[in-house]
Parts: sequence; structure tokens; C-alpha cells
Amino acid sequence: MKKSLLIFISIIFIFTIYSFSEKEEEISVKEVIPFTYCAISHQGPFTEIQNVIQKLMSEIQIQSIIPAGPMIGIYYNSPENVKPEELKWEIGFPITKGVSIRPPLELKVWNFTRVVSATHIGPYEKIAEIYPKIFEWMKKNNYRIAGPIMERYFDNPATTKPEKLRAEVWVPCEKIK
Repeated sequence: MKKSLLIFISIIFIFTIYSFSEKEEEISVKEVIPFTYCAISHQGPFTEIQNVIQKLMSEIQIQSIIPAGPMIGIYYNSPENVKPEELKWEIGFPITKGVSIRPPLELKVWNFTRVVSATHIGPYEKIAEIYPKIFEWMKKNNYRIAGPIMERYFDNPATTKPEKLRAEVWVPCEKIK
């Protein structure tokens, strides 16, 4: 079972390589479809992400959950606004509707349909470098943030060189009138 889950996750990563066509740092508004996901919520510094990912991967395996897309991180506040121990975030995977989950996993729904999207290529640890560009683009184009920020991680850092890692940032938005 463990090997088949790892194979499936690898297939998801390979699929996203071929379906991921945006250029680095291209910023645009796009419409997205709401989806269901399972996640482990956490409060604390981002230095704890690896531990939360390990816990998530273990629970997905224990509960025989098959991810329906790339790993995601959802961030509810910013280190610019709160102390590291007050950061609220979650790590998860999209899943198909009807999948049964148990704690510590939580069943959640991403309901935001309009997002500002930007692509980051490079080490995941440097993804924050794209945020000022996104926020500047939003201000220039009369958009404001309308929900938590999502990062979608398309590559496995254990098998992909850091400079080739790809992620997409989604910032739910609304037009300022």
C-alpha cells in the first residue's frame, strides 16, 4: 500500500509537469473551480512546515487517501503582521468529493473562484519573494485581497533540483470600484 501511494503521488507530480504551462512570474487574474481538500491546520512558525508535511503524508497513507492534485499550503496571516507563533496555516491535498477522512485531517472546501495567479520557479523557501510583485500588480490593477493565500507545489523537492521547483500562488481577489 505504501509503495502504491508513493507511485500515485509521483504520477500526480508528473502530470502537473506537463499541464503546468505558465511562465515564471507571470501575474494574471484567473477563474478557478471550487474544490474539496483535506488538510492539517497549524499555528506556529513556518520552520515547522516539514513536520506538518510529514504528519500529512503519514495520515494520508494511514487513511488510504489518494490526492486529486498537487500539495497545497493555505496561509491565513503573514509574518509581516503577526509573531511567528501566531501564524495560521495549513498543508493539504485536493481530494475527490465523498472521500472520508478522520482527524487529525480536516475536510475543507476552497470556495474562491477569482484569484490573482503568479508562478514561482526556484527553491520553495524563496517563494515569498514573489509576493511584493503580486501585491504591486494588484494595486496597479485595482484588486484587493479577498481571502487566504494558497500556494500549489508542483514538484517533489526530494527528486527535483531546487532551481527547477515550480509553485503557483493564488491570491483570492475582488476588483476595487
